[in-house]
Amino acid sequence: MQRRALPLVCASLLAARLQPAAAAPAVLRVLAWPGYAEPEVVQAFEQQHGAHVELTLIDTDEALWQKLSQREGADFDVLALNTVELRRAQQAGLLRALEPARIPALGRQLPRFQRRSSIPGLELKQGGRTELYGVPYTYAEMGLIYDRRRLPEAPTSINVLWEPRWRGKVLAYNGGSHNFTLAAQTLGLPAPFRLQAGDWPRAVERLIALRRNVLGFYSQPEESVRLFQRHGAALMFANYGTQQLQLLRQAGANVGYAIPREGALAWLDCWALTRQCRETALAHAWIDHVLGDQASQLLVQRQGLANTVSESIGSPGAAKLVWLEPVEDVARRETLWARIRSGDRAERVLSP
Repeated sequence: MQRRALPLVCASLLAARLQPAAAAPAVLRVLAWPGYAEPEVVQAFEQQHGAHVELTLIDTDEALWQKLSQREGADFDVLALNTVELRRAQQAGLLRALEPARIPALGRQLPRFQRRSSIPGLELKQGGRTELYGVPYTYAEMGLIYDRRRLPEAPTSINVLWEPRWRGKVLAYNGGSHNFTLAAQTLGLPAPFRLQAGDWPRAVERLIALRRNVLGFYSQPEESVRLFQRHGAALMFANYGTQQLQLLRQAGANVGYAIPREGALAWLDCWALTRQCRETALAHAWIDHVLGDQASQLLVQRQGLANTVSESIGSPGAAKLVWLEPVEDVARRETLWARIRSGDRAERVLSP
């Protein structure tokens, strides 16, 4: 019996069903801060790798930690976090080790960032070998911003914030963790991130003295610019470094920037892989991509931040940067700072 031929339309439909469906593009889930993955950077990556980037932005360490710890990081492949949070995530088992051979751009980084053992938190020794967990991406040193009209010469010491002649003309950051480290630094304590029992009274007294000298405290960069201009500040401890400097200059302020001789506290944000990363090859490719010229230059131009592949104008040099480390007791620092800000005397600040 002769088999009848299928109509052309039916045959075409059948053939289409038998063809394998086109594979959907891989999705890379990125968790980052604003400005770390600009639209054109994402677009270039997607075009080069035929993938889709699903970008989630955060604006505080608390928000970052909440998203990372939820479902043990299963919602993300790659993220940007500072060295303190990097170590916290390591200890919680939320990260996986990187494969440096998959990131050729590591060789483009400045020498001080290639000396990874000198930056706490980037590497971890396990089973007799050293594994890399974080790739430096951007940083900012916490220097001093000053009004050039009142200070013709750049201040040379962090102690200028305490000088009586600037009483009521100083802006400081509203954060207990950093401020206790700053106080310890001015006191010459050997371990500013790990205060000992006998260090607390001296640090508290030092911060009470700072409170008496300041006109106000700020939390965000934009807020600091408004306060600086509205109240005619002469000096500011720049928790956000050159980012604040750029904002002030854009607002028309005649300000300078200085790194004190004691060294500047500095935060360093790094790229890392989550333990449950689904797209390992793509995640390594992302880190390699953002170490390129496009993303690195946009960090400087748009965010006023430094990158790790080229020297920024006026870069302080590695010897004067003190990378942030985990502190001995965040909760205690913040509790005592709240008491200091409220105007309590030293004995009341330190009372149980």
